[in-house]
Amino acid sequence: MNRAPLPEVAGAIGWPWTAGMPPPAEQSWPRITVVTPSLNQGRYLEAALRSVLLQGYPNLEYFVLDGGSTDESHAILRRYEPWLTSWTSASDSGPAEAINRGLAAATGDILAWLNADDLYAPGALWAAAGALARWPEAALVYGEGWYIDEAGQRIEPCRFVRRRFDRRYLVNRDPILQPAAFWRRSLWEIVGPLDTSLRWVFDWEWFIRAHAHAPLHYLPQNLAFYRVQPEALTRTGGLGRQLEHGRVTRRYGGWWHPNHVVQQTRRLDAVGARATHRWPRWLAAPARLPLALPRLVVERLLHGMYMR
Repeated sequence: MNRAPLPEVAGAIGWPWTAGMPPPAEQSWPRITVVTPSLNQGRYLEAALRSVLLQGYPNLEYFVLDGGSTDESHAILRRYEPWLTSWTSASDSGPAEAINRGLAAATGDILAWLNADDLYAPGALWAAAGALARWPEAALVYGEGWYIDEAGQRIEPCRFVRRRFDRRYLVNRDPILQPAAFWRRSLWEIVGPLDTSLRWVFDWEWFIRAHAHAPLHYLPQNLAFYRVQPEALTRTGGLGRQLEHGRVTRRYGGWWHPNHVVQQTRRLDAVGARATHRWPRWLAAPARLPLALPRLVVERLLHGMYMR
């Protein structure tokens, strides 16, 4: 990787703009491959790139796969091209396909992806490599993180992250912060690539598959910043995203698991909403009630046991 200083950004201060990481004691560090998928995320892309490159990690392989952006993304990528292993721009079916392409080309011992609107915390790569070296039995490590807003300011910790969980919990809720997860190449080769038929929860589905093959180790350290912004996948999709949650739970759990039950009652409620959306409110509300009531009941009974 290019060791020249990154270009300065006028008026920007703090991580990941002006604060680099001093390297730990000299030793042989395993290669880490990071992949960033992006599509029209130019507003956030530069910060994501810098949060990877300013880690100062000496054995980094970094691919950026752009889905054919029409905003300022290409100009940003050209500016940082000397510090990237490579970047490409081509249409794809979504981020899962882009990540799969990037990781198929990876030569790293440790793999990860960082979405273009998220950030690594200072020292994240060093912490992940150190943890996997200390714990040879661990195939994947994941840590803590913070939600940040569109301007990069901290909002609150990602409290959904869990130190311990069983498989039933994992197939009903996602306790892992994706940008704070790093895994060995051997795990990726065993588990296989992301499921490109999934639009919203391909990361969670991959963690479920990975959990069946190897223990997932918690690292009590802030490794990433998860951006809350209107176009983030986790904030789009509505009912389609919720039903995708339910399909994955049924695939690995069963129709009786809380997440699947809740999402199916939401499907039923949506049928009533579509059938009565042109009706006067005074008539639509009582007509919808029989189809809405199951959702209201199971959401109350299963509170805290399913993905929202």
